[in-house]
Amino acid sequence: MTIDLDELMKVRARFDAEVREGAQADAQARVERAGAVVRHVAPALGWNGVLWSDLDEGTADAEIAAQVAFFAGRGCPEFEWKLYDYDRPADLGDRLRAAGLVPEPPETLMVGLASELAKLPVEPPEGITLRVVTDEEGVDLMMQVHAGAFGTERPRIREQLLSKLREEPETIAAVLAMAGGTPVSAARMEMRPGLAFAGLWGGGTIPEWRGRGIYRLLVAHRARLAAELGITYLQVDASDDSRPILERLGFGVLGVTVPYMWTGAAS
Repeated sequence: MTIDLDELMKVRARFDAEVREGAQADAQARVERAGAVVRHVAPALGWNGVLWSDLDEGTADAEIAAQVAFFAGRGCPEFEWKLYDYDRPADLGDRLRAAGLVPEPPETLMVGLASELAKLPVEPPEGITLRVVTDEEGVDLMMQVHAGAFGTERPRIREQLLSKLREEPETIAAVLAMAGGTPVSAARMEMRPGLAFAGLWGGGTIPEWRGRGIYRLLVAHRARLAAELGITYLQVDASDDSRPILERLGFGVLGVTVPYMWTGAAS
């Protein structure tokens, strides 16, 4: 069942309040309300960035400069300003670029009802089994899939997954699709106690196994887990490849999000 437009706007307001402005920190990190922004501050390979802002034409440039100075002063190699297309002022993206932040490809912010998605009648494709990830071996298999699916190495994600599994396993559910002993797809769900939203991340499948329903299978698997935990909504930052699949499954669009990246070297 697709969420109607009026309800989507209410869901978006709740998403902003709970997930962005009311964000909770990962293990060993902290969330700070600094003036008109909410930022996530982490050590080492953790994620650093701005999650939410309340700016206007008169305050935006100074606040951007303040955040650049803050993260640079901490010696962060990079930080992300996670911009949503409904954020203000309307030219916030232009102002971020002027301050030296570089936009990455846009993604569509989508949301679906966990209770409805949990009803998807999905069976594993022939030759595929699911393996729940609980340890370093499983994480390394996920990173193997990530490299094959996206062509990149992500040591930061590996470290974050290991940290969550060690220190707060109740906030993550990770799974592999296996063809015999070979991992061919990987995905995870991240959640926080008491929140209505859980985030779906990953979902990468190696090229030779695409088009067989594995992505859909991993969405359905995580939806069932979410429904069992009493989570209301599943949220995805969807690529252009994923968006049409998710729309067919019943996800609705809340907006478009663009990661603006700052690196000390680039600046």
